[in-house]
Amino acid sequence: QVQLGESGGGLVQPGGSLRLSCAASGSIFRINAMGWYRQAPGKQRELVATMSISGSSNYADSVKGRFTISRDNAKNTVYLQMNSLKPEDTAVYYCNTVAQTAIGLPPRVYWGQGTQVTVSS
Repeated sequence: QVQLGESGGGLVQPGGSLRLSCAASGSIFRINAMGWYRQAPGKQRELVATMSISGSSNYADSVKGRFTISRDNAKNTVYLQMNSLKPEDTAVYYCNTVAQTAIGLPPRVYWGQGTQVTVSS
């Protein structure tokens, strides 16, 4: 099994910044991708940003130019630097990884518990 531990959420004023962190632990053979999703009240969970093992990244249009995803492969950790935050960024942010727990096993998707980000004055 793979566990994901998130940190860094909180309350911030519009225009402010936050940095989320997510560390993967457990029986990890290989992590193929790590990323962040978010879910606002009454809405479906949506992709925020992902990064592959090779370093290629993908962002939602709504966060391009404001959010930056990065990874430390040695630490199995992914970060999300969020700048110029807007009230519409308010949501629970979930860490996500696609990982293999042993050679020969297919990759599976794992989710963190989520961390609340609230953007409000």
